[in-house]
Amino acid sequence: MLMRQMRQNTKIIMLVTAIAFVALMVFEWGMDMSGQTAGGDLGRVGRTAVPVQQYQTVYRNLYNQIQESQNQPISSQQDREIEDMAWDEVVNQILIQQELNRRGIRVSDEEIRQAARFSPPPALASDPAFQTNGQFDLERYQQWLSQTSQTDPRFLQELEMYYRDILPREKLARQVMAGIYVSDRELWERWRQEHEQVEVTILAIDPDGLVSDSEVEVTRGEIERYYEENREEFRVPARATVRYLYLDQAPAEADSIAARERAEQIRAEILDEGDFAEIALRESVDQESSLDGGEIGPVSRDDLPPPVAEAAFTLPLGSVSEPIETEQGYHLIEVLTRDEDEGVVELRQVLLPISRSSTSEIRLLTRADSLETIATEQPLEDAAEFFGLTVMEGEISQDFPILAGVGFAEEGRAWIFEERESGESVSPLFENPDAFYILEVLREYPAAYLGVDDVAEEIEATLRARYKIEQASEQAREWASELRSGASFEELAETVGGEVQSAGPFTRGEFVPGLGQSSTAIGTAFGTAEGSIGGPIASDNRVVLLRVDRRIEPDREEWETQKEIQRAQVTGQIQQDRLEKWIEGLRETTRIVDGRAEYFRALDEQEDQPQIPLAF
Repeated sequence: MLMRQMRQNTKIIMLVTAIAFVALMVFEWGMDMSGQTAGGDLGRVGRTAVPVQQYQTVYRNLYNQIQESQNQPISSQQDREIEDMAWDEVVNQILIQQELNRRGIRVSDEEIRQAARFSPPPALASDPAFQTNGQFDLERYQQWLSQTSQTDPRFLQELEMYYRDILPREKLARQVMAGIYVSDRELWERWRQEHEQVEVTILAIDPDGLVSDSEVEVTRGEIERYYEENREEFRVPARATVRYLYLDQAPAEADSIAARERAEQIRAEILDEGDFAEIALRESVDQESSLDGGEIGPVSRDDLPPPVAEAAFTLPLGSVSEPIETEQGYHLIEVLTRDEDEGVVELRQVLLPISRSSTSEIRLLTRADSLETIATEQPLEDAAEFFGLTVMEGEISQDFPILAGVGFAEEGRAWIFEERESGESVSPLFENPDAFYILEVLREYPAAYLGVDDVAEEIEATLRARYKIEQASEQAREWASELRSGASFEELAETVGGEVQSAGPFTRGEFVPGLGQSSTAIGTAFGTAEGSIGGPIASDNRVVLLRVDRRIEPDREEWETQKEIQRAQVTGQIQQDRLEKWIEGLRETTRIVDGRAEYFRALDEQEDQPQIPLAF
């Protein structure tokens, strides 16, 4: 039995090579980088050709991973992204192999034997057959390995191939990451930066109330100078006016009816003494609650979708609701406890999605295929009439490809501005998670810059606000001196018309009303001694003065208890950053030719050629 389990794991073992480079995807698949394959080449990385077969292998791996991580089918837009990810992955693999060759990194037979004995592949290390009390049992593994070496030489050959691929990469990783060490002093400073807190009193002053428009002059020369220095702010991206048709991918009415019927069946099962927790685990798409038997709470009315909240605060305790429809799907809930005074409930639920059935999905895909065929052969109006659709009109910009009913039309944007052939006006059929759509370009407008006269009023308002803040800050410096001399924030607020508020305790990373998040004002608060006055600071179009009322230092003992965990996390992040920069450096210094477009265009043209019948 043990041998059978190990043989079943062999395929998994040969795919899992991520351990060498700290979860960098570029190191997840060990593949042969040398030689060419029968499928041809897609481009070059330096002097190395990119085999089609290698690209397709990586593409399939990525495609399967992403498909397994989501319920809905991969859209054509996602598919384009996967294609680019696969290309980058293959390029990185080749760059790594070139670097292995350049550095002369090899692995000896003895290193392979030692690795096989003491560092099993992840798939084996996590296999229940080698676990004792939930922990990997090295002795059990080595005993099995000794037996296998005599009975299954093929498996050992595959294991050797695995280590011959992974061990050189581990050596390369160690060389790239050599010298990384995070001292206690650096760890404590990071911890202190993240956990130190302050409480402050803030005086916020509105410059508009302090400085009138008549006190601020903005000249034409200042407007023109601002325009020249910030010209990119006034760039209008290329755009196109389009007509389009779309098929909504949202579930049809029949799908909603089927989902409700399924919800009613499950409710009947629960009422027939079915185990709610088991049913939630089996049926509910709310993964977080389903793992807890569907339990949620305590939660307030505002934390629940309105229809669910209404039922939760009216249902008798212990009863199971009728199916409740929301944007998430159909909910079946049972109220466990309810506190009317506090306005909170504890409940459990089964959440069923409203999704397209297989039949509905096939019907939609068939309709989409027919739409593409008809719309590319007939005017868009005729295709719309045939399918009972409405011809829509909208505008796609190079920076903002959004269309009503379609949503994010990235593929349409790429086709219009990057891929469209000369004279081509009607697009292929595109798909995103919301819709299938097809476009017809009516008018195009190239990228341009607004003239200074077009934006003069906007620039004047910007400069006027800036000058008001500067003048208000000058006056606030005098008020800061008064505060340091003993004046109270409240007295000063009455004089200048500002607003006094308290804030904290807060850390550097939190959002603080009146100060913002990761802002100069936050930095000033932490850079000012306890009891001292900080500012003035320009914050959110206001001028701010503050006093640090209390500084709360992190607990050193708490830091000590988690120090090694923090060290591992920080070291891992530094390693990851260094590896990514190293790969970027290799890409920048290597000539990379992406010939995918030409290769697949030629392949399509070849497939379109009439085929000569085989003679029998």
